[in-house]
Amino acid sequence: MSALVPRERTEQTILLIRGHNVMLDSDLAQLYGVTVGRLNEVVKRNEDRFPSDFIFQLTIAEFENLKSQIAISSSKWGGRRM
Repeated sequence: MSALVPRERTEQTILLIRGHNVMLDSDLAQLYGVTVGRLNEVVKRNEDRFPSDFIFQLTIAEFENLKSQIAISSSKWGGRRM
């Protein structure tokens, strides 16, 4: 049996984008202990098992903005801690 992930750690990975709470596939994969590729493969093969709003595609501008936040790692704006 695997250990529970502390709630605070999970909450730190939730980002607010376009009014939606989202998690990056890399954070979700880490939470489930699988690779990002495996997570995306399972989702793609089983799209009918996931809610319609499960997959969230960033625009190029959103991706660039998120990338800059990650580099800065600002806790105020949702930067990631490595």
